[in-house]
Amino acid sequence: MEILWFLIALGLLFGVLGPYVLRRRAGGIRQVAPGTPDAADPDAYGFARQEELDVRLPGADDELLHVLDVVQATQDWRAASRLLDATDKDGEVRWQRVQAFAGAASLELQRRPGVGGAWLRTWRAEAPKDAGGAAVHAEFLVQQAWRSSAAGTDDFRIILEEGLKVSEEAALLAPGDPVPYITQLAVARGLGYGHEQFDQVWAKVIDRAPQHMGAHLAALHYWCEKWHGSREEADHFATTAAARAPRGSLLAALPLFAVYEHVPDVVLVQDFFRTAVVSKAMDGALYAVHSARPDDPMLAHVRHLLVWFLVRAQRWSEAMHQLVRVDGHVGAVPWTLSADPAAEYTVCRNLAVAGYEANGGSPATLPR
Repeated sequence: MEILWFLIALGLLFGVLGPYVLRRRAGGIRQVAPGTPDAADPDAYGFARQEELDVRLPGADDELLHVLDVVQATQDWRAASRLLDATDKDGEVRWQRVQAFAGAASLELQRRPGVGGAWLRTWRAEAPKDAGGAAVHAEFLVQQAWRSSAAGTDDFRIILEEGLKVSEEAALLAPGDPVPYITQLAVARGLGYGHEQFDQVWAKVIDRAPQHMGAHLAALHYWCEKWHGSREEADHFATTAAARAPRGSLLAALPLFAVYEHVPDVVLVQDFFRTAVVSKAMDGALYAVHSARPDDPMLAHVRHLLVWFLVRAQRWSEAMHQLVRVDGHVGAVPWTLSADPAAEYTVCRNLAVAGYEANGGSPATLPR
């Protein structure tokens, strides 16, 4: 019986990995030892080495990274406060910066319990009416709940309830800012709000920022099958938002995120990533990317997820076109769901390079 189970497991593993490690007649991938003449070399494309990849952000935000370095080096919160004050209240950038500051404090505390993230505690103590500090504190508490406690435990609920309280303070300090309510979407998911109660929070978000991509991604998580919705409800939410989105909006890519949330843990169908549903979602995301503003702060988020799907669909050239525009930063789904985002991204990137070259591509044929 043990032999039978071993053969079944081996067959499943081959079905999942086979398309990526075997050369096909039409031009596939063949595994070779690193350094051999046939080995694909990501360095030839100017890609960053794995140890150089920045796991904090999905794309470049030099101003934020400079301020974050200053804050962490000096433990002085004032630079962070000034940056948030100068950031538009209703845009995607503010939400990303609040997340980044909160995430930095949370990781500091995780690495140095009781000591790390002291600058955030000082910020709140010295400037309790600072709207930016309150927003970062609320998001910090939510990230702490998800990072340090198991969902559904007493500790998890206590931290989320404190995060809700602080987010309400932040909302009062900045009435037009959607960020505190976006934070509440994660609280609603963790505390298991009913659909009607969740919709009340969602209404406050879209009243302030109806096209906010980050908010839609946060809401999509709630509607997924693994939380408080279903595959059908998540798809309905995503496709409705995409259909209503104006030209140039990245909301047209939302159905791809809905598909990702419901990809099975083990894909047994070899051509799953070439099915009509997945292909349509990928094409919608590619349309969104091509029509979006080049400086859209959420563009990198969509490109990273596209890379993951395009590689699995063996659409090598399209994957490479996305990679050259995001390489260097890996702080985005799907990489951040891994224990080692840089390693996860690097494996996928190497597959893209190998597949691209196996089908006749080279650094010279890849437009920048």
